[in-house]
Amino acid sequence: MLTKEQEHQCKVEERPIQYGLVMRRTTSVENLPQTLGETYGAIAQYLAELGEEPAGAPFIAYYNMDMQNLDVAIGFPVTRQLAGKKPIDTHEMPTGKVATCVHTGPYNQVGLAYEALSTWMAKDGYEATGIAYEYYLNDPQETPPEQLMTQILFPLK
Repeated sequence: MLTKEQEHQCKVEERPIQYGLVMRRTTSVENLPQTLGETYGAIAQYLAELGEEPAGAPFIAYYNMDMQNLDVAIGFPVTRQLAGKKPIDTHEMPTGKVATCVHTGPYNQVGLAYEALSTWMAKDGYEATGIAYEYYLNDPQETPPEQLMTQILFPLK
């Protein structure tokens, strides 16, 4: 039988520089889906105005895990550094070593991947910076919940 860490294929990888456009928000976990929809829509519209497209999966950077007052940056990666337009800001994804794994299943079960990655990091002596990223690798409007893929990424100290 696979451990949670093996099931989630936890690993460390080196990340090159990656730019993004984000909107920083404070929201409760209950309001997160609505906040995501509004925010991704606004950023997508701005990218279209610039004649640009996202350069990868949409993401959220979590600066805390206070479920009533989540401090998050919601956005898309882009191919090069683009100018922001308030309330949309530029963002630089973490470079260097990151611990990562992929959760396959409903979003409300993604905590299993966080547990697996945290356990795996503790066993191998890695320490996170305190920011967590989630990248949404497929579209929830086109993908059944049990097949949704979410990459979890912890920048390392």
